[in-house]
Amino acid sequence: MGKMRTTEKSQHSARRCLILFMGITVLEVSGQIHYSIPEEMQKELLVGNIAKDLGIDIKETGNKVRINCEGKIQYFAWNYESGHVYTTKRIDREEICGRTQKCLLKCDVIIENKMKVYAVEVEITDVNDNAPSFPPGEQELSISETSTPGSQFPLPEAQDPDLGINSIQNYQLTGSSHFALAVQMGENGARHAELVLEKTLDREEQSEYELILIASDGGNPTRSGTARIRVIVLDSNDNAPIFSQPVYKASVKENLQKGSTVCTVTATDKDEGINKELNYSFIKVEEAASQIFILNSSTGEITLAGTLDYEKLSFFEFEVQAKDGGGLFDRAKVLIAVTDVNDNIPQIEVTSHINSVSEDSPPGTVIALLKIQDQDSGTNGKISCSIDNNLPFQLEKTFNNYYSLMTERALDREQTPFYNIIILVTDQGMPPLSTSCTLLLDILDTNDNPPLFTEATYTCYLMENNPRGASVFSLKADDPDWEENSRITYSIIESQMGESFLSYLSINSESGVVYALQSLDYEDLVEIRFQVKAQDGGSPPLSSNVSVTLFILDQNDNAPQILYPSSPTDGSTGVELAPHSSEPGYLVTKVVAVDADSAQNGWLSYQLLKATEPGLFTIGLHTGEIRTARFFLDKDALKQSLVVLVKDNGQPSLSASVMVTVVLADSIPDVLTDLSSISAPEDPQSDLTFYLVVAVAFVSCLFFAFLLVLLALRLHKWRNSQLYDSGSVNFSGVPISQFVGIDGVRAFLQSYCQEVSLTTDSKKTKYTFSKADNSNTLTDEQIEDPILIGEDVDIGNQVFVQQAQPVNTDWRFSQAQRPGTSGSQNGDENGTWGRNSQVEIRNAFKP
Repeated sequence: MGKMRTTEKSQHSARRCLILFMGITVLEVSGQIHYSIPEEMQKELLVGNIAKDLGIDIKETGNKVRINCEGKIQYFAWNYESGHVYTTKRIDREEICGRTQKCLLKCDVIIENKMKVYAVEVEITDVNDNAPSFPPGEQELSISETSTPGSQFPLPEAQDPDLGINSIQNYQLTGSSHFALAVQMGENGARHAELVLEKTLDREEQSEYELILIASDGGNPTRSGTARIRVIVLDSNDNAPIFSQPVYKASVKENLQKGSTVCTVTATDKDEGINKELNYSFIKVEEAASQIFILNSSTGEITLAGTLDYEKLSFFEFEVQAKDGGGLFDRAKVLIAVTDVNDNIPQIEVTSHINSVSEDSPPGTVIALLKIQDQDSGTNGKISCSIDNNLPFQLEKTFNNYYSLMTERALDREQTPFYNIIILVTDQGMPPLSTSCTLLLDILDTNDNPPLFTEATYTCYLMENNPRGASVFSLKADDPDWEENSRITYSIIESQMGESFLSYLSINSESGVVYALQSLDYEDLVEIRFQVKAQDGGSPPLSSNVSVTLFILDQNDNAPQILYPSSPTDGSTGVELAPHSSEPGYLVTKVVAVDADSAQNGWLSYQLLKATEPGLFTIGLHTGEIRTARFFLDKDALKQSLVVLVKDNGQPSLSASVMVTVVLADSIPDVLTDLSSISAPEDPQSDLTFYLVVAVAFVSCLFFAFLLVLLALRLHKWRNSQLYDSGSVNFSGVPISQFVGIDGVRAFLQSYCQEVSLTTDSKKTKYTFSKADNSNTLTDEQIEDPILIGEDVDIGNQVFVQQAQPVNTDWRFSQAQRPGTSGSQNGDENGTWGRNSQVEIRNAFKP
């Protein structure tokens, strides 16, 4: 089956010679190595160079090679420096294999770092190290004097544990010429010696004989053993015992209880009296059988005294003898077969394994090498191995009793970071026996998962006017990997604002919190769009991006701004005209305001805070349109001052106010005419004070009443005289407006307040115009500021002033171009107020 070769190398020449002398051979059979060594090899003797014979590179394997042999005792070891296998203790073939013809030690060479196993068989050859031996003590043999020559009598059998030529080959008998020796070959090749009677015995002549039986083997040198046999000549006994059958066979299970009957041998004797009494005994029994079985000398019952083990010894063979009182006997053979029962649990031995494996390991990666066996035989020794079907592993039989545990499919540490692999082994006995083994396997992480944000896109909100460095919002990405592979850093990689974005926001690279670098203004910036990148710390790193939209929320931080009527830069106040014939609902003017805020913070509402004549005008809550509420009455003042409040809908609300002056007149010349017919009103406050003083004085003291009356009459007369002397009429506080057209709501009107004074003393008519207060409140204080420049013209006793054109020519626009007052007055066709209007004014003041 293979080729024979002799081991070529050894470390010491003396040891090499000894090994060659003992005949060690190596044979490679079917990919396996077969060595043959003689028994009785001492400790640390060389067996063979396994590294060379198996082609193992000892530089790669180092000390990761282990030899595992069957049985509890390990007879061989590996020298990892030279690759040789040597014995670890003395080897005795008889101790290891007993009477087995071929003694084989099966060993496994396990290379742990490569997960490989090689089978090695070491055959232990027999040497003649045991001499034949007889049962101790002197052996007695009784022979009747009536025995005829040629009769044969069994002799004690010698035992030699050696095999073949080294076992018993010859018997010799000395001591008497009456006896000879007959040697017979048994079925199993063993030789049995029997005593042959050569001459007739006469008890009266000689009653005892001393014989020496010598058993010798065929070894070199020859070994022998002797037994002293004492032959007693008995008186006549006609009938010898006879067994009921020459061979008794029994089959027992190995789990048979102690004390149980194995079998019973039975013999009969036709004699009477003492010659009929039989005694049973073991002969030709091995030591192992004598310790396990007991023979009842009276009944012939064989009982179990020890423990049977099919795996150690499955068959027993011995002889029993029945001997009567007269010395006659008969022999029978007993064969006991031990049947196997399922009494051995399968055994799992983890010869090599790893504790962790990377999750990117390919299918088929070997994790562990197992040796699984059952010492039972037949069906009881057949095993089946299994693991959980849900696990990504499989068991594959390598050869003999070795199995490889390997990965079956791809692993994923994020789903299962470790496995408890339970290997279950069950035999096929009845009932079946099973055992299990648990292997813990950690899955090592690889960077195979990019960071993932919790949301596909992010939308966040920030109130404007935020403090610098305020936290805007937080991003979160998850990475199911481990340690560095899951350590995430955040960065902003793109924005629609370009590089200027860096001055607005920043992100914490570790926490993902976005901060505002400056205070944001909704009116300048409504939203910011950018992308955030999350990158792990793996090698190579993995990353993912997410889009973020930040909306700036509006605060009510802008007060309403009034566009019309605007506050003139020259300090004048705008004046609106309302015809006397206006009906209720007539649009006088419109207050126009805007708010930079949005939504409800920019929703404006209008209301009248103050009016000269309450109830005469109304204002639209949301439009700002000032309309008449009723018809004008004669008692209504020609000059109406309205204070309009504009406020937004924010929390808290912000507001602004403006004063609007409305003059009740059909046209500008009518304004002047109406003003000339108005006498200076008496101060009602002064009259009231006067009468109060008079009343108090009258009540207090009637004595002073007469004096006060005289004083009042005197004053009254003096005042009338002054009026006749002056002959003048004063007009004050009559505003006149000129308007310009506007483009949308952002044009401004230039308004002027005019004060007209007529003085009869100087015989001159003087026109003066004063600037209005810039504030939104009414005032009686005026600063004269003439805006008409002309020459004095004397006609009769009167003086006329020629009116000059205004410096600002923007007032030359039609009445239709006024915002909110279209149709409120009738202008000329060209919408101008030129020289003709000036002439009309002069004619209006002629006497």
